[in-house]
Amino acid sequence: MVLQLVGNPYSTCTRRVAVVCKELNIPYELTVIDLSKGEQKSPEFLAKQPFGQIPYIDDDGFVLFESRAIARYLATKAGSALIPKDLKAQAKFEQAASIELSNFDAFASAIAAEKVFKLLRGGKTDDARVQEYAAALDGKLDAYDKILSTQKYLAGDELTLADLFHLSYGAMLAPCGFSFLEDGKRPNVARWWKDISSRPSWQAVKDKA
Repeated sequence: MVLQLVGNPYSTCTRRVAVVCKELNIPYELTVIDLSKGEQKSPEFLAKQPFGQIPYIDDDGFVLFESRAIARYLATKAGSALIPKDLKAQAKFEQAASIELSNFDAFASAIAAEKVFKLLRGGKTDDARVQEYAAALDGKLDAYDKILSTQKYLAGDELTLADLFHLSYGAMLAPCGFSFLEDGKRPNVARWWKDISSRPSWQAVKDKA
């Protein structure tokens, strides 16, 4: 049975799962949830994902939600080096994954929420908050540049899920007016971002899953 990915083709978290599927050459079928109609809040959807958020997967009857958990499951099932096997390398991966969640996503997703998602819901951007989030992320990326000055990727010299986790919200920064990842102010960050964002897996899903 082909993996069922239940989400929306334009959703950041759906594309986070999709890029991992592409990286691992895992075929999937996308079941589209219409967010404008609130289909993610339907009883049928909530029976699988009680928080009413996308995406979730159905892998031959095994249902799992939360995009990063799904990515870990798929990589582990595939025996992929996107999650290192060596204990110390795996610890470095988990460190990098924590960095992404706490020091990148927390601010990049907040910028996107203010500049894009709030407007789609008929709200108004809080520019003061955007600048606050941007200033915080700007500072965090100085630490990224230091880490990446001695290694190719965030967990070491091999690509891991931690790098791929950055793609969906990282790609939204420049359109939101913040070219932190590409402006050359931090050459190691720029080199890393060009590397991961040019991968065929991301190019295949960057516009829609």
